[in-house]
Amino acid sequence: MTAVRQLSRGTVWTVQDKVPFDFAAHHPQGITRGQDHRLYVSTAEIIEATRPYDKPVDGYDRTPGRGVGHVFVTDAEGAALGHVTVGEDTVYHPGGIDFDGESLWVPTAEYRPDSRSIVYRVDPGTLAVTEAFRFDDHIGGIVRDRETGLLHAVTWGSRRLLTFTAEGRLVHRVDNKSHFVDYQTCVTAGGGHMVCTGIAEYPLAGTGVFSLGGIAVVDIESGRIEHEAPVTTLSPAGRVVTYNAVHLEIDGSTLRMFAAPDDGEAAGDSHLLTLETPLA
Repeated sequence: MTAVRQLSRGTVWTVQDKVPFDFAAHHPQGITRGQDHRLYVSTAEIIEATRPYDKPVDGYDRTPGRGVGHVFVTDAEGAALGHVTVGEDTVYHPGGIDFDGESLWVPTAEYRPDSRSIVYRVDPGTLAVTEAFRFDDHIGGIVRDRETGLLHAVTWGSRRLLTFTAEGRLVHRVDNKSHFVDYQTCVTAGGGHMVCTGIAEYPLAGTGVFSLGGIAVVDIESGRIEHEAPVTTLSPAGRVVTYNAVHLEIDGSTLRMFAAPDDGEAAGDSHLLTLETPLA
């Protein structure tokens, strides 16, 4: 958290490595690191895209689409080390994931707002999948606070911040106080805080959009952003690196980011980026 508070609009992220995944990464959503330094990447394979309704149907603004949720095991070289599927029926879109020292926490939701989710625990060694709980909203990312054991989650576009017990009892809910960037993935920061990354797209005059990447320290109790900085570094496909899957860690006086912002329907299409910025 202290490291992120040093970031500003002048912060330079340097790409230290760029390796292709040895598997079809589809639409990466979350990334975290286990105790053995292996990386776990959640992705959504879209078989049939959602389509907007002319008017809301049963409270939804679009069709559910079809797909398959995946969790891949890889390393800093992008190797294919393991794989498991998550979800059921129209619940196929994994979000931002976390490793609490024992289990991977993988929220999987319908690919539309105000929908429903299943939160899974995945054994990082055997990849055995266990359903933890279900919730009637789209959970787009989740982290577990190692100090309290509580789970902190963001909904579609991170508009709501939710806190659950490990058994799925909702104990706190608050609106996100920031509207600049929609946070996609988070990591725990202790002291009732988490650090989140994401993007928002703004229309340009004429055609096209401008993508604003961002990183923030979030106070979970109040929903207030305590520190926020833009991220402008681009991926090989031209996306802001915080577009989707991001994991942050500190190595001495360096803040390191693992990012997988680009989609890929075949092995080698999507890349794992390792970026670093020095700390004071």
